[in-house]
Amino acid sequence: MDQIANMLTSIKNAGLVKKATVTIPSSKMKVAILELLKQEGYVKTYHVTDSAKPEVEIVLEYKKDEPKVKGVKRISKQSKRVYTGVKDITQVKYGFGMSVLSTPKGILSDKQARKELVGGEVLFTIW
Repeated sequence: MDQIANMLTSIKNAGLVKKATVTIPSSKMKVAILELLKQEGYVKTYHVTDSAKPEVEIVLEYKKDEPKVKGVKRISKQSKRVYTGVKDITQVKYGFGMSVLSTPKGILSDKQARKELVGGEVLFTIW
């Protein structure tokens, strides 16, 4: 089961029904992705709970009662990994969205990857 896709779908669906927060199981990869989404303004904040089964509570970001996350598309799946070089990183929705890449320098947005001159695995796009 694809945990990243589940996290993204939960964030998108919670925004569509105007929920303030959503809670998902925690992992290091999810926290790294959430940190990037927080920096880019797609989520307001998140908090990792300390318990037997750690969870992440995500506070969603809204702009004029509309969710910031309108859509997501998983590019690299467990069955098919998709890699790209720095020259082949494309814009999402004419620059209104972003791609998220797993690179040797960590989880980066498409703009950060171009700036760092590094390519990697394209995890998903978000707009």
